[in-house]
Amino acid sequence: RFGAWKGGFMREKHKFPLHFSFPIYQRTKPGFFTGKCVPFLNQFFNMKVELWAIGKTNEKYLEVGIEIFEKRIRNYLPFTFVVFPDVKIKYPDPIQLKSEEGKSFLAKLAADDYLVLLDERGLEFTSVGLANWTERRLSGPGRKMVFLIGGAFGFSPEVFNRADEKIALSKLTFSHQMVRLFFLEQLYRAMSILKNEPYHNEG
Repeated sequence: RFGAWKGGFMREKHKFPLHFSFPIYQRTKPGFFTGKCVPFLNQFFNMKVELWAIGKTNEKYLEVGIEIFEKRIRNYLPFTFVVFPDVKIKYPDPIQLKSEEGKSFLAKLAADDYLVLLDERGLEFTSVGLANWTERRLSGPGRKMVFLIGGAFGFSPEVFNRADEKIALSKLTFSHQMVRLFFLEQLYRAMSILKNEPYHNEG
């Protein structure tokens, strides 16, 4: 029978609470175990994940792609995509617009939310590196991790100061609407890598 050790007791498959996070032994064929501990990715992570952006997506093809990857990600994570309304300023300048957008973001953040800015000056990863980073963050303490996409002019100084980390998808500059789809695809790719699914091909 297939089980895992937890606190000195053997719990049969599906008998332990789903929010527990601990390794199991990898099985290559019935009755044979490698003895190597691997993550049990079918668990539910304790930390919720949200992607925040400002302003509705104008292009239909982006909406379709975003919806596809949202659904896929929810097979692995308690995930929500949050869209903030555009800031209404009659004659905005970039500094004022970033400031008002920042106020909207900061007002919704809880004190213990882990804030990750998607910023071209942030840490860069390979897809496998992003998968490993994601696993470490989701396995850590905290109630919720928020990935934040800035508006057309980026983030206010107050948002930068509040951020726990910054990551970059590329040194290239993407529109703040297109990057939503790019990030969701990479997050889905990261989860498929962690689950050893065939979506990602490592050359």
